[in-house]
Amino acid sequence: MVREIVEQLKKQIAEFQTEVRAEESGRVGEVGDGIVRIWGLAGARSQEMLEIETANGIVRATALNLEEDTIGAVLLGEDIAVREGDTVRATGSVLSIPVGRELLGRVVNPLMEPLDDKGPVFAEGTLAKQWPMERTAPGVIERESVGVPLHTGIKAVDAMIPIGRGQRELIIGDRQTGKTAIAIDTILNQQQDGAYRTPMCIYVAIGLRESKIRKIVAELEARGALPYTVIVSAPASAPAPLQFISPYAGCAIGEYFMEQGEDALVVYDDLSKHAQSYRQISLLLRRPPGREAYPGDIFYLHSRLLERAARLSQERGGGSLTALPIIETQLGDVAAYIPTNVISITDGQIYLEPDLFYQGVRPAINVGLSVSRVGSAAQTRAMKQVAGRLRLDLAQFRELAAFVQFASDLDEGTRRRIERGGRMTELLKQDDFSPMVFEEQVVVLYAGVNGYFDLCKPAEVRPRAAAFISFMRKSRSGLLDGIKTEKAISSEREDELKEALAVFEKLKQ
Repeated sequence: MVREIVEQLKKQIAEFQTEVRAEESGRVGEVGDGIVRIWGLAGARSQEMLEIETANGIVRATALNLEEDTIGAVLLGEDIAVREGDTVRATGSVLSIPVGRELLGRVVNPLMEPLDDKGPVFAEGTLAKQWPMERTAPGVIERESVGVPLHTGIKAVDAMIPIGRGQRELIIGDRQTGKTAIAIDTILNQQQDGAYRTPMCIYVAIGLRESKIRKIVAELEARGALPYTVIVSAPASAPAPLQFISPYAGCAIGEYFMEQGEDALVVYDDLSKHAQSYRQISLLLRRPPGREAYPGDIFYLHSRLLERAARLSQERGGGSLTALPIIETQLGDVAAYIPTNVISITDGQIYLEPDLFYQGVRPAINVGLSVSRVGSAAQTRAMKQVAGRLRLDLAQFRELAAFVQFASDLDEGTRRRIERGGRMTELLKQDDFSPMVFEEQVVVLYAGVNGYFDLCKPAEVRPRAAAFISFMRKSRSGLLDGIKTEKAISSEREDELKEALAVFEKLKQ
């Protein structure tokens, strides 16, 4: 009997298993200005999520500085509740956010918490997909060449500085020169650009005034663009750590749609303030300052963000992520530190010149300094046909106009070129929040390039162009639909267009 009991005990001991968990913890040694210094956690990794147990609950932080005895981390939220001595635990995972289609039409902070009084973003019980904010960009083999246009609805951009899906195009200029307006027009145009599928749009507001963000949200909602747009808001009143992670949050949302085989467009407004928030965090973490007090890895900060924009190959689903970063310059200095950094990362830039803006040119695009390194690969054949020489002609016009502004006698050829350039400048002017669909751009640019507005006074060009578009919509809608479908101007279509222009000329006489 005793032997049976002993055997039974031995068997139970042999089969007994227990899961021993070793959990490493640290403690808060110092806190202030959104920065926390932690003692312990020797096994923590860079950019790992940390959880701080406070009297008011869990506060999240992310590790940035891994020093010999301490960890420097940034708090993702207010530091009021954090006290010295609070327990800190490592999670073993990098910073991630929940993503999904439920985000469309919502205004959220960088942690995907709602800011629009529409209730929770994700329904209770819904398992939202967690997406890392920091992620390796797609490799060369996984990418495809950029070749599908992203129409902005802005004549000057689509004709001379075309943007393709998967491209990174910088919008740069002084404050109050119309940078945000170009980005918002691009988002607005996606709902009416039936030539291609509508991309999901993400607008990331970094360090902007809350009143400006509210105005942008109201504009998108009033014009029907909010259902396919996500607003990630990190205003000037938000802590620097939230401003720092906001573009990565927007990029993560865009990557989610890209991986689903869809197209996505993300606007970073603006990366100058993003760099300033990172400089603030770095100096508080006592990292050595470099040029203009920015830390040495400021280039890597933006390159690892913008490199994630891509057009994936068909094997990877064929999705795309287009990035429109915005940079603010001081007195037009495009050779400053942050502007030159981002210019060298992107595939081109749209430079908005203050002098043109003050002259009434909207958008105030400097044709000479603006470039798209993708070029005509991001244009339809129809746009290439009508806008082939437009960029060169306008650049020559501006040079000639500056050269001969004090000359009294001009030869006939120079005078005609200056007059044509002035009329084309008027034709390319466009009001904010009034994007024009691709096929209407093509016909009006065809008329301008081929001299149909040459007899107008400069002030009459825009009203005449608007009347021509109205005429085409009413009596030649089939021609517009044909150009939209074929994306080219065949000889038959060109004959129809010439006949339509002749009829329009007679009606206006």
